[in-house]
Amino acid sequence: MIPLSVPSINGNEWKYIKECLDTNWVSSAGSYVDLFEERFKAFLGAEKAVVTMNGTAALHLALVTLGIKAGDEVIVPSMTFISTVNAVKYVGAVPVFADCCRDTFGLDAERLEALITPKTRAIIPVHLYGHPVDLDPVMDLARKYELCVIEDATESLGSLYKGKHTGTIGHMGCFSFNGNKLITTGAGGMLVTSDETLGKRAKYLSNQTKTGMPNGGFYHEETGFNYRMPNLLAAMGVAQLENMEEYIRCKRENAKLYHERLKNVKGITLPLEKSWAQNVFWLYSVLVEDDYKESRDALIDRLKENGIESRPFFTPVHTMPPYKEYSCGSMEVTMNLAARGLNLPSSVGLTRDEIQKVCDVIAI
Repeated sequence: MIPLSVPSINGNEWKYIKECLDTNWVSSAGSYVDLFEERFKAFLGAEKAVVTMNGTAALHLALVTLGIKAGDEVIVPSMTFISTVNAVKYVGAVPVFADCCRDTFGLDAERLEALITPKTRAIIPVHLYGHPVDLDPVMDLARKYELCVIEDATESLGSLYKGKHTGTIGHMGCFSFNGNKLITTGAGGMLVTSDETLGKRAKYLSNQTKTGMPNGGFYHEETGFNYRMPNLLAAMGVAQLENMEEYIRCKRENAKLYHERLKNVKGITLPLEKSWAQNVFWLYSVLVEDDYKESRDALIDRLKENGIESRPFFTPVHTMPPYKEYSCGSMEVTMNLAARGLNLPSSVGLTRDEIQKVCDVIAI
């Protein structure tokens, strides 16, 4: 089986994790936690980074840190993994669903303003499958209406928007280190911000608002969260970061190979890269159009018969039972993408022969 996306673990992971085990620094205290935060923010060019137990925790922490509360409205795309929207619900806020662009799969900024009401407090653009959202118009609206912008960059680590890393343009950015992401800690996430005050606040909240006392005891002035990352996982993150540039190169090279082999297949629309973007191609995502010889789901079945794992685009969140009651604008593009979108194998370690096999099956 050619898997959809699996991690590449071929660096110092064993060495650094063994050091944690040998020294007994395995929990949330330990040098690798701070080191992971420092190196991650340095790579992105952010002011502050806060490790979390997963990407969902980072999104929730960002909302809490920015003061989003019950009754506030938060604009989110429906074409996303459900954790983006769940985090909004965790704070009691109201998700307002927005449509997306057919070419980048991201939030359609031209339709945002019509969704803004006096209750709107934040926008969460999602850089879906790796391509950045066009953020300038989103940030313009945020300034005009005094809104917060939280970038869901959980799928776009390594992507650039006008030369800047995704996750560093909004007020906060959130990343995931799940096993299928560009780099992995098994489980884990990161919140980043260029506002030092917000960063310190997020770190404080993530650690149960723990304050040291002169006698060595703990004191907590408000309700916090246990969103800390263990030193063991942070050690793995440090090792993975050391190979970041190579992983990005591999992803982009694999995308180039896919493009060369699929560009002439009738009925298959390939992912693009806008002039203002660098797409990390976390997943190589195509659209199966009406003039392809079979349906998207039939292609999924045929790929599986040939030992190839693939996956349809996310089911639109606004169609699921927990969120059917919430308002949304036109979802025409979102529904179209949900019916046609297909993610192809995209592991960093994918070989040229494996890419050729996938393309041969699609082209038959």
